[in-house]
Amino acid sequence: MTSETTPQSTVPTPHTFQVDLRGLVDLLSHHLYSSPKVYLRELLQNAVDAITARRAEQPDAPARVRLYAEDGRLRVEDSGIGLTEQDVHSLLATIGRSSKRDGGLESARAEFLGQFGIGLLACFVVAAEIRVVSRSARTPDAPPVEWAARDDGSYTVRTLPDGARTEPGTTVYLTARPGSGDWLTEDRVRALARDFGSLLPYDVRVGEEPVTDLPAPWDRRHPSPAARRVALAGHCHELFGFTPLDSIELDLPLVGVRGVAYVLPSAVSPAQRAGHRVHLKGMLLTDRADELLPDWAFFVRCVLDTDSLRPTASRESLYADETLAGVRDALGARVRDWLTGLAAGDPERLAQFLSVHHLGVKSLARHDDGMLRTMLPWLPFETTDGRLSLEEFAQRHPVVHFTRSVEEYRQVAPIASAQGIGVINGGYTYDSELVERLPSVRPGTAVAELDADTVTAHLDAVDPADELALAGFLSVARATLDPLGCDVSLRSFHPVTVPALHLDDRAARHEQARADAEEQADDLWAGILGSLRGSAPRARLVLNHLNPLIRRISALDPQLTGTAVESLYGQALLMAQRPLRPADSALLNRAFIGLLEWATHDQEEDR
Repeated sequence: MTSETTPQSTVPTPHTFQVDLRGLVDLLSHHLYSSPKVYLRELLQNAVDAITARRAEQPDAPARVRLYAEDGRLRVEDSGIGLTEQDVHSLLATIGRSSKRDGGLESARAEFLGQFGIGLLACFVVAAEIRVVSRSARTPDAPPVEWAARDDGSYTVRTLPDGARTEPGTTVYLTARPGSGDWLTEDRVRALARDFGSLLPYDVRVGEEPVTDLPAPWDRRHPSPAARRVALAGHCHELFGFTPLDSIELDLPLVGVRGVAYVLPSAVSPAQRAGHRVHLKGMLLTDRADELLPDWAFFVRCVLDTDSLRPTASRESLYADETLAGVRDALGARVRDWLTGLAAGDPERLAQFLSVHHLGVKSLARHDDGMLRTMLPWLPFETTDGRLSLEEFAQRHPVVHFTRSVEEYRQVAPIASAQGIGVINGGYTYDSELVERLPSVRPGTAVAELDADTVTAHLDAVDPADELALAGFLSVARATLDPLGCDVSLRSFHPVTVPALHLDDRAARHEQARADAEEQADDLWAGILGSLRGSAPRARLVLNHLNPLIRRISALDPQLTGTAVESLYGQALLMAQRPLRPADSALLNRAFIGLLEWATHDQEEDR
């Protein structure tokens, strides 16, 4: 793969780069590019852009790229516009030269990807030597020119005899750096070429094996919609490794995008980074684009081709600008239209989708009244009536009560359900926000956060005479629990098997936390925290008059009554799945020991 020199060749003229090439190679390999594999993308890009430039002037010009790999060497041939000696000096000798000059190859390349010089020098990431032999299509009478460079920063330029290259175009020769030979094997070159270049518009081959696979999967014709879905599902499995629930066409000519979004078959975390594949004018730019879609659309993976998005300096990600923001909005609208279409025409497929990805739709519906209105009959929520949509639940209950945490819901759900109070568990991600927005999309709907007073108000009051008969017992119970910031009341409710119900809300918990902090603080902070004491309600232990245990406890002597009340309080806390404070844990331990001593004492007396 050495140059074909003859006595008529000019003597090579030594030159040096205008930069520290070794430092540049280190920058490219360790800081700009994520992997050495980008060297092949740069070679393909240079070849494709050169062909595009030639065809702009000669529409019938051949469009071929050939890659040959053998024994740690790679040869890339193209039928592009080629280079003159002046082009070689301008494009390969001065790194970073502007591509906005008038005339020449760079003018033709203004709308293409990157600069010829910096792209070619990226090959030094894997190559110790780079040699370029090129003949210009613009000046066919000019002899071919050779540019040869080493990674020590030196290069030579010389003209060659006409026989060195008879047709316009460029051939690039790479010789591997020590330890980088694997990057130039035929199998590796073929795999990289397919990954980067499968959608390129020209005839690209490794040896005689085609690389391009056109038309793109989303542009192919199929005998039926079902056959198209099957074909796209196969493409998704080959590309991403999963069979999608569905595919969403992404035909957006106004923003220069064609492609497809595949719906994941299983739930994923909203925080998981998406891996979208973006091709720019047919060349794979990145397979890790995570800014391509709105955050709520985390349930799809996209593959698309675009001619409107700007790449970053490394050409491995997208530049965050107004164009990207516009494309993101357009793609988000397309996914939203797909969801609306399912709701209108394919409820079975929508139900299947929501069973997996309801979280993503809820995230979207938080900020989109139209989507919330559309999804009201479909989005599932945990309620005291079972798993229902907001529409179904609102039709059953004049007031839609909800809790803001899972703990609050578990605390009151059994009792509220028994009393006929409908409650939605708003403790899951986005649920309380959506319930609160219900009146805006369903006028006339009353929504209220469930609190202890509401639950207590729905419990049956005890006959005054019965409550008066238990006044002594209630007095002991209130005195026992007052140090814990808990009031005591007596009601009748179902189920009868529940002896006591612990109720509190956020305001009560906030007040309790303030009181605990005040008790443990020094005088200064205790005074400050004391000044913050408000009229917030306290937690409440509601004793069930219908429960036989409560009636038996009320007949005990006052000392044992206090221990029994502590036990009821601890059991109610555990039933409500509330986190225990140190004081609560101490109370449970004390009540357990007290009851144990009482039971063993009675047994000793019986003996």
